[in-house]
Amino acid sequence: MDALLLMVATFIGYIVMYRLYGRFIARKIFKLSTDNITPAHEFEDGIDYVPTVKEIIFGHHFTSISGTGPIVGPAIAVIWGWVPALIWVFVGSVVMGAVHDFGALIISMRNQGKSISEYTAKYINSRTKLFFFIIVFLELWIVISIFGLVIAVIFSMYPASVLPVWLEIIVAVILGHMVYKKGKSITTWSIAAVVVMYITVVLGYYVPIEMPSVMGIPPTGVWTIILLIYAFIASVLPVTTLLQPRDFINSHQLLVAMLLLIIGVFAAAFSGGLELVAPAIQTTPAKAPPMWPFLFITIACGAISGFHSLVSSGTTAKQVSNEQDSLFVGYGSMLMEGALATMVIIAVAAGIGMGYDVKGGETLTGIAAWNAHYSSWSAAAGLGSKISAFVDGSANMIAATGLPKGIALVIMGVFVASFAGTTLDTATRIQRYIIAEIFGNLKVAPLTNRYVATSIAVGSAMVLAFASGATGKGALKLWPLFGAVNQTLAALALIVITLYLKQRGGMKWMIAGIPAIFMAFMTLWAVIMNQTKFGTSHNLLLQTVNGIVIVIAIWIVVEGLIKFFSTTETEES
Repeated sequence: MDALLLMVATFIGYIVMYRLYGRFIARKIFKLSTDNITPAHEFEDGIDYVPTVKEIIFGHHFTSISGTGPIVGPAIAVIWGWVPALIWVFVGSVVMGAVHDFGALIISMRNQGKSISEYTAKYINSRTKLFFFIIVFLELWIVISIFGLVIAVIFSMYPASVLPVWLEIIVAVILGHMVYKKGKSITTWSIAAVVVMYITVVLGYYVPIEMPSVMGIPPTGVWTIILLIYAFIASVLPVTTLLQPRDFINSHQLLVAMLLLIIGVFAAAFSGGLELVAPAIQTTPAKAPPMWPFLFITIACGAISGFHSLVSSGTTAKQVSNEQDSLFVGYGSMLMEGALATMVIIAVAAGIGMGYDVKGGETLTGIAAWNAHYSSWSAAAGLGSKISAFVDGSANMIAATGLPKGIALVIMGVFVASFAGTTLDTATRIQRYIIAEIFGNLKVAPLTNRYVATSIAVGSAMVLAFASGATGKGALKLWPLFGAVNQTLAALALIVITLYLKQRGGMKWMIAGIPAIFMAFMTLWAVIMNQTKFGTSHNLLLQTVNGIVIVIAIWIVVEGLIKFFSTTETEES
């Protein structure tokens, strides 16, 4: 099938569904109103609670939920075929992921900007809140620990991306100062910031930086330490200092990257055709787990991801200025992520066929190129393998526009690393909120301080990262659990949204209830299969943690069902 036709049809579908389904949910289900005072105004403090125009908060929210998620998931799930991967991305993002993100955002905004863990007590009970806190802390613990390594791997693979990524921080701080302190035009200065950003990309191409070992610590360990220190600093600063302006730049970077990819698809299509060389459906690839249920666990970001509910009810709910903006921010961001995941599928299913270098210097094309990269599950499953499939495939398509492939590789490397950095410091900030809420409930006031809570968040992540040695790869011990934990959280968040809507009468609850049933079934199926696999391999650590996840998931599902059938309708709020 022609990749150009696939891209155009899918993008039209996203636009139509935003205008029809998204607006229906906003107006008829959640009944957004400008009369509702948002937490950003009610608790404005200039640090976390800051009323923000929707374009900027869209940039923050989108770059925070994305990270490398919509890249690595589709880049490996395409091994089951591009058709199931694309169907899950499109349907999942429109009727599940966007509802999940949007619903979590609205409920948090109507509950003083509290996290989904905190307001679970209101819609289910306090016991469930405790279990929710445990699974949320576990997810964020893994995310913070692993994303330092993720960025370190990207820096190692694409050393030309190092300088642009770090210079972007300086550019973002200047942008924030000029807009928030000097009152300058956000449009003018953000355009200038993006121009400077791409100048640094060219500079990075000519000045690649490779991290040496330091005091016996290998490069990945050194980068992990530096990045976790950065995450601490970024997460305690006011959001207007770094988080918002950096994410706004990243959102522009996304638009540029997406535009280059789209133009690349057109250019490649009209210069000889851009065919999908990946198989349409491949149910039994070598050494891969079964497509059902693991397709729905492998592709999380891009379809539906529990991490998004933490961003929606963590940082974003504290910055949305007008409740009406939440449709654009919450629902729109998820569809944009679905569009990005679609481009990833096209890059790894078609772009990689334009040229793939193998050991020995040979360059393969067409089906041979795809088969070389996706020869088996183990060949395609590594982090570097997933990232390189997307970056190389994207660079091939962008090079069709006439841009040198070397520059295209740097652009996409910086794009991936920048988004991973956003996820790292947003996750750290959210973990700080979670820790503060936990100790606030326990009446331990000193541990709710933002510096102390952040120290706990970063310190615990540091312990996990270096649990297996100086490489910083300790979190890889728990990484096999992440997909199932993340999607379990998505199912549990949908249960809370369902109960919220059930209280408001009628059949509104079905827009979240049906996705909740689907996700609960798929994730429980996956974690139970994982438990069997971990038992066979005698991995006691993964068996224990995965067993805890199973107990928590079943407990919350049962508590949710009990609450659902005992809930009576209340007035709209």
